[in-house]
Amino acid sequence: MAKPNSIELPDCEPIRILYEDRTAIAIDKPPGWMLVPHTWQRTSRNLQAAITSSIAGGDFWARSRGLKFLRYVHRLDADTTGVLLFAKSMGAVESLGDMFETRKMEKTYLAVTATEPKQTEWSCELPLTPDPKRIGRMIVDKREGKPSETHFRVLEKIPGLTLIECRPVTGRTHQIRVHLAESGYPIVSDELYGRQTGKLEFGLRAVRLAYTDPFIKKRVEICAPFTRFLKGYGFSTADLR
Repeated sequence: MAKPNSIELPDCEPIRILYEDRTAIAIDKPPGWMLVPHTWQRTSRNLQAAITSSIAGGDFWARSRGLKFLRYVHRLDADTTGVLLFAKSMGAVESLGDMFETRKMEKTYLAVTATEPKQTEWSCELPLTPDPKRIGRMIVDKREGKPSETHFRVLEKIPGLTLIECRPVTGRTHQIRVHLAESGYPIVSDELYGRQTGKLEFGLRAVRLAYTDPFIKKRVEICAPFTRFLKGYGFSTADLR
């Protein structure tokens, strides 16, 4: 049985599958989908719940693979697009999740800011913790915050916008967004940590995930296309490391 190269959910364009092996599937997550606990049903855009329902309903993309289970290993914010990894078993969830926790996952993002950075490369290690005054927001707290580390590199500048390569070492909630905002360069259209920037879309995309498969010790590198993302802002190219 031929396997479709995308996940098809109701009221949604097909979600492209970027990579698949015996233990995992990586998708190109579209904007607007939240990754929240399966028991939290206050949004119809709960990606995990929609995928679980689709598998239970025997939809062809899942049936053709014999899938009975698929669960996210890490999270992307609702408006962030790009590489998102899912595991096909609880054992794989634990093994792959442990790689994120122990910093063995290489993650690369592209971010767009409307404030021109003063430097071409820098790192931010400000510790982060949930904002006690506003649910869903993170703040810098040098006493109570968890260690956080992100490396940044300017890739391209055009009038009014700068493209930045982001490599988070840790994986705190909203880490890239807060570290860029605290550096003085908030992501365009990030209303939580910056401001709405004209009609521009939220400027953050996960473009690469690389790791050594914990089961067969094979090197895995998953990339999401980013040409369309760049053109949306007027950038020409991105020379990633």
